[in-house]
Amino acid sequence: MKFKKQLGQNFLRNRQALKKIIEALEIESDDVIIEIGAGSGNLTSELLKKTKKIIAIEKDKEWLEFLKKRLGIKNDEWPKAIEGDVRDVIKKISLEYPNYKIVGNIPYYLSGQLLRIFQELKNPPQLIVLTLQKEVVEKILAQPPKANLLSNILRLWAEPKLIMSLKSKDFYPVPKVNSAVIKLKVFSKNKRLSHEEAIIKLLKIAFKQPRKTLLNNLSTKFEKEKIKNILKDLNLTEKIRSNELSLALWINIVKKLNL
Repeated sequence: MKFKKQLGQNFLRNRQALKKIIEALEIESDDVIIEIGAGSGNLTSELLKKTKKIIAIEKDKEWLEFLKKRLGIKNDEWPKAIEGDVRDVIKKISLEYPNYKIVGNIPYYLSGQLLRIFQELKNPPQLIVLTLQKEVVEKILAQPPKANLLSNILRLWAEPKLIMSLKSKDFYPVPKVNSAVIKLKVFSKNKRLSHEEAIIKLLKIAFKQPRKTLLNNLSTKFEKEKIKNILKDLNLTEKIRSNELSLALWINIVKKLNL
């Protein structure tokens, strides 16, 4: 079988790591597990020891056929294997099952885009366990005074937790970067903020030029005196930068701006 670099095909082969990923999923009897980029089936075969309710998504037709043969998947019963790009099929699949969880070693170049898609699903998963580039995981987990756009947006819809770090040798072919596994406990729709999109818009303005002060960044879209007054009301200095603020403070700023 050929590995396609353009599809980010680096398969996890560390069995202990695979078991930890499955433990992190907290699989229950009524859960459907959606696996992204099933590839050679290393994770799928371990998942089958816990449940048969698996939908394995694989974009590469050759690896999909390999997966079906290896695990005897026929698709008329559980488990199921689907050919397709997760960006195209996840919305439809997510509406078909009330209780589902997502797991996968996703292509690193798709990390940001997929997280945004997961955030916008009408029926969100209960839990997501992803293997990502370690640098991306560190950004997600960052807290003030090292917070960033990604860490703030993600905390609007999920609670992140580091499961473990992985070395490049844990994969085959061996990638040039290290990875980490992160668990996202997704908030139910009724626990999400009604003004989530307004907060995201404000965050994008505030982090457009991270080295500038929050005052200077927000003054590009709002009256400077108004921002000064808001900062004063929140006991924040005019020299504060966006990365120093907690999500709670961002929510307060949005309210004061009536966004």
